[in-house]
Amino acid sequence: MRIKVENLGKKYAKEWIFRKLDMQFDSQFSYAITGPNGSGKSTLLQILTGVFLPTEGTISYFKGDETILEEDFYKHLDIVTPYLELIEEFTLDEFLKFHFKFKQLSDGVSIDDFIQHVYLEKDRDKQLQNFSSGMKQRLKLGLAFYSQSPICFLDEPTSNLDEQGTAWYLTHVKKALDKKLVIISSNQKYEYDFCDKVVSIPDFK
Repeated sequence: MRIKVENLGKKYAKEWIFRKLDMQFDSQFSYAITGPNGSGKSTLLQILTGVFLPTEGTISYFKGDETILEEDFYKHLDIVTPYLELIEEFTLDEFLKFHFKFKQLSDGVSIDDFIQHVYLEKDRDKQLQNFSSGMKQRLKLGLAFYSQSPICFLDEPTSNLDEQGTAWYLTHVKKALDKKLVIISSNQKYEYDFCDKVVSIPDFK
């Protein structure tokens, strides 16, 4: 998978958040999008995933030599962000059965395996609204790490994770690097210091 960005810019009111961003995100590498709070990291991630439109510039998506239509790109990605919510009325079992009607688990991974990977074996019959914030974050990350989608976008991935949860994240995200194009938006170096390339938003003001 490959994402090509040309002359990309985003403006709110009269202020440019970033501008003249030219970059290619290629599946053989992992990427971090960095910058201080309010610099536009999450905005760029949302533009790359099609949630927001850029003010200027173009984004192209490729699978091998094949161009992927913008409206079909969502089929190829998983995204973990603070603003995306789970269906909290479902139990864990109900939610996973529903979710994996639309996404495929990684080869060789069953729902039982998945639940073990995210350490939620005792919570299968619990409604997600009764999960702690850390349990929800671990579940969201697991859905991204253990799907067959070739691209994984992570925005502030250790939000709501304690020290043990952060260690879990670091173990599992590094496994995902071998199978996916991973793009991380963060200003916490420990969340991305294993990435091959860094895009610093302040460089594109």
